[in-house]
Amino acid sequence: MTNPSMACTELIEKGADVDVLREMLQFVAQRMMDLDVEGRCGAAYGERDDARENSRNGYRDRLWETRAGAIGLRIPKLRKGSYFPPFLEPRRTAEKALAAVIQEAYIQGVSTRSVDNLVKAMGMTGISSSQVSRLCAEIDERVNAFLNRPIEGDWPYLWIDATYVKVRSSGRIVSVAVIIAVGVNTDGTREVLGMAVGPSEAEPFWSDFLRSLRHRGLRGTRLVISDSHVGLKAAIAKVFNATWQRCRVHFMRNALAYAGKGQRQMVLALINTVFAQETTEAAHAQWRVVADQLREKFPKLSAMLDEAEHDVLAFMDFPKAHRKQIASTNPLERVNAEIKRRTDVVGIFPSDSSITRLVGALLLEQNDEWQLNRRYMQLEGMEAVSDNQTPRLSAVITG
Repeated sequence: MTNPSMACTELIEKGADVDVLREMLQFVAQRMMDLDVEGRCGAAYGERDDARENSRNGYRDRLWETRAGAIGLRIPKLRKGSYFPPFLEPRRTAEKALAAVIQEAYIQGVSTRSVDNLVKAMGMTGISSSQVSRLCAEIDERVNAFLNRPIEGDWPYLWIDATYVKVRSSGRIVSVAVIIAVGVNTDGTREVLGMAVGPSEAEPFWSDFLRSLRHRGLRGTRLVISDSHVGLKAAIAKVFNATWQRCRVHFMRNALAYAGKGQRQMVLALINTVFAQETTEAAHAQWRVVADQLREKFPKLSAMLDEAEHDVLAFMDFPKAHRKQIASTNPLERVNAEIKRRTDVVGIFPSDSSITRLVGALLLEQNDEWQLNRRYMQLEGMEAVSDNQTPRLSAVITG
């Protein structure tokens, strides 16, 4: 069983995660009270049952102070007698137990008995396996509704990346890919468009994921930004008629591997002169100059530059105001970092569905945060990448 004290402390110390933890605490506490009252009444809310022993009589508001912040609760009232949730006091012990309930039911979705024991430790009467299933189903319903929502409008830019987590499968611990797609629409707004969990980054897995985005309404995609994974590149070619941008950051890491430690700063500075150019023509000309300068001393690096030129410089054919954001997968790096921070707390997931539950909730929270922030990308140049216009695309992948 997860250590409640350690896990709760780790979760709360992650400042960026406080809001989602507070939301989870509020949701689960509210549902636990509702389920507890349902058990005391002998029937669900609004259910007609001759065996009913009591009924509800509205709510009273109560502010619950936790280390994650103040949480507003609506405590059910009964027509006969009174009801007060035992977990509200003592606060710290109950909070640890409730955080453990969240981790067991929300994050991992395993062991009804473990969840039931933790609820009993909070002073409640315990919950049945069907009630635990209902609670998890409600949470999953919210996450799945977000991940499967219709995609409306045009999305000229699409970033795709993957991170890996560990899961138990057939008695073994294996790594699975969590792939995420983020897009920017013609209003300059950034959104998480989808995620999927699979055994690897093989081309069929990527193709199914990209087709699911298309099926949900993704259209107007003019540039797809990712690393140079062969399976992903092949999937993009099959599903989209769009330019592929090889992530500039990933490319630089690969390129510097061909240089010795003492020579990397020189190679980095030389290649960066390409990205300092203002026009597409100047960038391609400088790329070839750099490749020739490095050819004698670094033949393998020069060969790599020859091969990757059009893929790495694809972003130069798009509006100047957008180039900084579309040259790499950096817009996804922070999202992946937050996912790794939280999944490291869980360690090994019991199932793919538990991964979707946690990562999907984090993506939902991140997406809400983006909606409150200012526009991610300038409107300047958006007309040039809408479906009504055709920018000059020198590295189009057709499928």
